[in-house]
Amino acid sequence: MIIKRIVVLSAVFLLFFALNGCGNNKKEQDKTKQNKQEQTEKQTIVRPPIIHKKPTAELPKDLKWLTNDTDPVFSSPDAVKGGTLHSAILSFPMTFRTVGPDSNGSFRSAILDNQLSLINIHPNTGRIIPELATSWAFGKDKKTMYFKLNRNARWSDGVPVTAWDFAYTLEFMRSPNIMAPWYNDYYTKEIDKVIVYDDYTLAVKSTKAQPDLYLKLGISPCPEHFFGRPGKDFVEKYNWKIVPNTGAYQISDFEKGKYIVFKRKKLWWGKNLRFFKNRFNVDRVVFTVIRDYNMLWEYFKKGRIDVFSLTMPKYWYNRSNTKVFNKGYVKKIWFFNDTPRSASGMWLNQDREIFKDKRVRYAFAHAMNIKKVIDDVLRGDYFRLNQAYEGYGDYTNPDIKPRKFDIGKVEALMTEAGWKRGDDGIWQKNGKRFSVEVTYGFEGYTPRLVVLKEEAAKAGIELRLQKLDSTAAFKKILEKKFDVAWMGWSTNIRPSYWQSWHSDNAHKVQTNNITNTDDPVLDKLIDQYRSSLDENQRKVLSKRIQAKIHEIGAFVPTFMVPYVRYGYWRWLRLPVFHGTKLSDSLFDPFNTMTGGLFWFDRKMYDETKNAMKKGKSFKPSVIIDDHFKPKGICGSDLPHGRL
Repeated sequence: MIIKRIVVLSAVFLLFFALNGCGNNKKEQDKTKQNKQEQTEKQTIVRPPIIHKKPTAELPKDLKWLTNDTDPVFSSPDAVKGGTLHSAILSFPMTFRTVGPDSNGSFRSAILDNQLSLINIHPNTGRIIPELATSWAFGKDKKTMYFKLNRNARWSDGVPVTAWDFAYTLEFMRSPNIMAPWYNDYYTKEIDKVIVYDDYTLAVKSTKAQPDLYLKLGISPCPEHFFGRPGKDFVEKYNWKIVPNTGAYQISDFEKGKYIVFKRKKLWWGKNLRFFKNRFNVDRVVFTVIRDYNMLWEYFKKGRIDVFSLTMPKYWYNRSNTKVFNKGYVKKIWFFNDTPRSASGMWLNQDREIFKDKRVRYAFAHAMNIKKVIDDVLRGDYFRLNQAYEGYGDYTNPDIKPRKFDIGKVEALMTEAGWKRGDDGIWQKNGKRFSVEVTYGFEGYTPRLVVLKEEAAKAGIELRLQKLDSTAAFKKILEKKFDVAWMGWSTNIRPSYWQSWHSDNAHKVQTNNITNTDDPVLDKLIDQYRSSLDENQRKVLSKRIQAKIHEIGAFVPTFMVPYVRYGYWRWLRLPVFHGTKLSDSLFDPFNTMTGGLFWFDRKMYDETKNAMKKGKSFKPSVIIDDHFKPKGICGSDLPHGRL
């Protein structure tokens, strides 16, 4: 993937956008117009003048320029523009900044996906495709990539995108005032420099050669005309500023704690490009804060929400057995994808005294009856995740298997570690009980954790379940104030280890090393992996790193879900192929790799609403698309008979 998706692993973290309903209520429009005007006034800042600069070097003459205008288009020619897509979030973001304190939440992806990069990756072929750049070339040093920019590219405030915006990215990301240590480190140790040849030609140079150079150097620009030089007041000053972007949508209105509105740019510069045409179709996207998941379900059934995730079996099988589905107003789809799998599971904080002993960490893992949860709660539809880096092809170690529920092994490990069962059956040592708090941020996960709690008690471990608002839970986890975190992380095309496992990020708040892993052997392997230029060596190192992470035992993998399932009102339309190989959502409105493929059908909307008023029914629709079903998942694993 490109830098905007590599640089920080945004937490998928127990949050999903339940994308929802379309409508054009006049009262809502008037209120939005008024609020937009108010917010525009609030966003007014003094912007520094654009400084005309001189090129920093002369372009090499022997470059072989490449582009991609031949890979298949993955949008539908039937798509039309218009309509409003209402979307729900479970909590309001803590900031609109995408760097700095409290920025690493799930909603940041909605903002970042509207900030394009130089290049992207075709979701089906895996080849490079244009984004802000029209063409690219590789340097002989295997450290440098050259880019020619699309001269039509514009920021949302109308200012042209130039090579200087990419040069400014380094200045911005290296600034200590943005209070983003991960970015400071990455743009210093990984990105050497940006070379400007003219306003529309640049090079990005890595600090070292590596085989997957294009995954690192397709960086995003920063608007220097908006930020200027970041001052010490950056964090507070830009907490709620609407930063100019280059994508199809921009935030047009918001009210803290209640909603956020994105508006499509009608004159967007990229709308007719090969891989953007017939995408990003709805005019507005409204994210409403609905903190209660059951209430979200009620909104959906009333048609106030267009799309609802049915990945959880109780919704796919039971709750969807209701009028709006049975009368054909709402469709169901089960779509298999083939992507790297989210590192979903239980993360143990090794700065907690109880988890400093590896034997205790192993015992904890053996006390988690994940299989029972899959069988009893998830109806066998989910699959056990083997480790944190599943689905990365030759970079994944196939020999790693998760520690299975085994009370006998728990007994042996805890006894060896000097613990004894107390009168209540819970392990005790030096007056302390093996009682830990599990922090999570979504009510829908409670039934799974209740089963784990009951089974763990049989093994002598007490789990205390702490359900928080999703934003509050993530904040607590990033501040390392938890015992056990129940969560998952987003993925990249290649495994990335430094931010989550290197000691550079241990014992510090606001880093992704939430387990506080601090292991010299692992550090050395990660450093070698980061500096290696040999692809085969990187694959070997990747597998060794994964084996070491498994040996440390601070992560207990839980579930892998190689598909998405949705209920969606019939006025939303999908292409005939439904999605791409890498689609982890069929109704993501923004993601430039896989999103924006659906559209709103006004005729279907009117037809459906009229039918509902008259009591008319349509034929129920259940779609199963296993075209991209991953290898190793047999046909019998797909429970057709239960549909």
